[in-house]
Amino acid sequence: MAPAPEPRIEALGDHEYLVHISMDDDIVTVRVRATPQVVADIAGDGADDTAVVLATIAYLTARQRADDLPQELDLDDVIAAYDDYVDKLRDTLRNRPD
Repeated sequence: MAPAPEPRIEALGDHEYLVHISMDDDIVTVRVRATPQVVADIAGDGADDTAVVLATIAYLTARQRADDLPQELDLDDVIAAYDDYVDKLRDTLRNRPD
């Protein structure tokens, strides 16, 4: 079985993104808000918003089906819901190939 394709991300402006996730024969779309402060808290000043958003989607879809994700998601809510989220994301972002 081939691995699922990488989610596609579309910048909407004002730190909001649409993430399109392939699932079976469907595409699940999630609107993600990533404020500069939250991104900096997770990945440091000057971090790439899109990398944080994609790593967040990977983190969440490792724990639940993409079609179970809310249609709109704020990174603040993910921080509140998952105790290990920030640490896991920091590890993921630190270990990703450049």
